[in-house]
Amino acid sequence: MTHKGKAFIFSAPSGSGKTTIVHHLLNQRDDLCFSISATTREARGAEKHGQDYYFLSKEEFNNRVNQDEFVEWEEVYPGCCYGTLKSEVERIWAEGKHVVFDVDVKGGVSLKKYFQEQALAVFVRIPDLETLEARLRGRGTDEEGAIKKRLAKAEYELGFEENFDISIINDNLENALKTSEETLQKFIEK
Repeated sequence: MTHKGKAFIFSAPSGSGKTTIVHHLLNQRDDLCFSISATTREARGAEKHGQDYYFLSKEEFNNRVNQDEFVEWEEVYPGCCYGTLKSEVERIWAEGKHVVFDVDVKGGVSLKKYFQEQALAVFVRIPDLETLEARLRGRGTDEEGAIKKRLAKAEYELGFEENFDISIINDNLENALKTSEETLQKFIEK
């Protein structure tokens, strides 16, 4: 892979606000571009191929794995794979932009291993699990069982924090956005 741009990896437990931060940064800067993941799951609602995800059949996904076309991939749920295509990163760097990833913690660790010094791996965290529980309940989108599952997963995911270059605590969204902007700028100037 040609190494023109930088890579910004955002990972976090669900409900920590990483997607909000990523969207903010993409709206603030025109030198950033979001990396579209490939997946074997079906499109949901208004999702579009090549815009939200690259929707691939299991067979096509496996063929691409065998052809070494992924930076990283994993089977998140049985039969449901997600991954980052090398061609997607090349496309963004060819446009002279820096690539931004919004991935789960395992994906974040794999991407940092792959890109090394070229990447800044950012772990977005909530102050504590009580705050996360309040946010999840406040969304009003999950049933009790789903909330308990998410909290258990978040507790597990917090154990990955030390594998990231920097942690941003999102206890105040405005501060988290400002810190994210400053952190990106410093890394780009490096």
